[in-house]
Amino acid sequence: MRTSRSSVVLPIPVRSALRKLGRDIRDARRRRRRIPAAIAAQRASISRTTLVKIEKGDPGVAIGIYATVLFVLGMADRLADLVAPKNDIVGLQLEEEHLPQRIRVARKQKRTKDK
Repeated sequence: MRTSRSSVVLPIPVRSALRKLGRDIRDARRRRRRIPAAIAAQRASISRTTLVKIEKGDPGVAIGIYATVLFVLGMADRLADLVAPKNDIVGLQLEEEHLPQRIRVARKQKRTKDK
């Protein structure tokens, strides 16, 4: 559902999640790590303008660039766990619904003695 790179049509919850991600990245950089924007952008090999877009949650920025900024902040490992099975509550519930009602144990075959 893209019309152009700058005007992406996204569901409201997706836009909200990206904005929150951007705010959280900005807070991690500014408040907790006290890294100036110029240094963070330099370490991520991006422009300050791109960093500002990321911190606003711009959907036009590639996910790889978001990941690189998270790496600069020391948070890239959390990206790998984003959709890990342990964090997928809905998926785990759906999987549980499809479990068999009962499990049959295989019968033991009679052994014949060779003499």
